[in-house]
Order: sequence, then C-alpha cells, then structure tokens
Amino acid sequence: MTGPLLVERTDYVETWTLNLPDSRNPISGADMIDAIVAAADRVNRDAAVRAVIVTGAGSAFSAGGNVKEMAERRGLFEGTADQQRTAYRDGIQRIPRALHACEVPLIAAINGPAVGAGCDLALMCDLRIATPTAFLAENFVKLGLIPGDGGAWFLPRAVGAARAAEMALTGDRVDAETALAWGLVSKVVPADRLLDEARALAGRIAANPPRAVRMAKKLLRQAQTHSLDSVLELSASLQGIAHQTQDHAEAVAAFLDRRDPVFTGA
Repeated sequence: MTGPLLVERTDYVETWTLNLPDSRNPISGADMIDAIVAAADRVNRDAAVRAVIVTGAGSAFSAGGNVKEMAERRGLFEGTADQQRTAYRDGIQRIPRALHACEVPLIAAINGPAVGAGCDLALMCDLRIATPTAFLAENFVKLGLIPGDGGAWFLPRAVGAARAAEMALTGDRVDAETALAWGLVSKVVPADRLLDEARALAGRIAANPPRAVRMAKKLLRQAQTHSLDSVLELSASLQGIAHQTQDHAEAVAAFLDRRDPVFTGA
C-alpha cells in the first residue's frame, strides 16, 4: 500500500505510519491532512478498532510543516494573511480537531525528531513513547512563527505552563530523557523495541471492554476543560450506560469465577 499515511491492522490495533520519509514526514500537505482526518473519522465508526499507534517512516517522526513549501510560499503557506488564516483553519487545523474527537486511544511511537507541528501531533495522542535518539521541539519561533495547529493548547496540558512557555519561547529541543522526566513521554525504549513496546501498550488497552475504554477517553478529554460538576454529571450518565453493557456483566462474572474475561464490545 502506498500513500501519505499507511494503515495496518493487527487484531484490534491499527498502526498509522506517516509515509513521506524523504521529506521527514511533514503533515502540512493536503493529502496528509485528508488521510489523517479520514482515518480518525473511520475508526470512530469502527468498533473493532480498540487502539491506534501513530509513528513515522524513516528516521523522523514528523518534521511538521514543509519548510521548502514555506520558502516558496506554496500550499498552506501561500497568499495573503487572510488567505493563510483560512488555509490554516480549513487545512492543518483539521488534524487537532479530528484527533481530539477521536474516540480510540492514540499512542505516539516517536521514532525520531518530532518538530513543530510534528511535536504537536505527538501531543495530540493520549500516550507517547520514544527512542533514546528522538527529540521534541516546539520550534515555531525559530522560523518566526507561532504554534498554528493547536500546540498552545496541547503543550501546557502535557508539561504545565512554565515548561510549555520554555519550549515555545526558546524553540529548543527536548531530548528523550528530558521528555521522560517532564512527562512528555511515558517511556524511552531502544529503537528496535519501539513498535513492540507500542503494540504491547496498545494490547493492554485493547484487552479491556472497548466501549468502556472509549467512554473513559471521552471523560478524560471533557475533564480538561469542564467543571467538576459537569464532569460528575457526564460520569454519571456514562456510568449508567456502562452498567448496561454485556462486557460489564462479563467482567463481573469473570472476576467472581476467577477466569479471564472475553469482551465483545457489546
């Protein structure tokens, strides 16, 4: 299979591979944007997908924007200020909206540099693991730009306001060990084990009742911006739904019978 985004499925887990290795997997092109948004929309409708791994082909996770196109003022980067505003809203900003609304847990397997919008793409995922040589950089300011794809919203939620400011205002790289210490990633593993570790993590998620997992993710997302009372109300509603599922009944029965449960998504 060819295209800007390769999609593979093993059992209940999909792997999405950014597939523009010659240009270090930029995500600012229309084809890549369309592919990512379509993949997110599709798995929302597919109950058989229980977790997704996002990674990059070649040596980079993602270089973010295509700097060559910036220099030539092509694609996303052409036109007047107002035209570019529209291009961002109708283009790359579709990615954070789609991934934030994605019901399936997303795991970023950061195999190399995650820079600019590539850093933000990793932050749009729920969980992140990295190789020792990977780094993340919110480096828009180095190019005289600002985080145009939602990084100013995602980054403080990952590392707190002070460290987010340090990353965004200096544009400096954060190496893998620092990213681990800061909570940007949850694990650093050798490159030859990265996808195995990601699959193992995805498998631990996929082993749970899929409807409960999706509802738990929704609750965590809502809790980022809503009041305690709003989150409690949503929790009560979702819990009422969860109690009616066959998977809940199976989980309780398996617990009492001291056996492994078998979940169907019902």
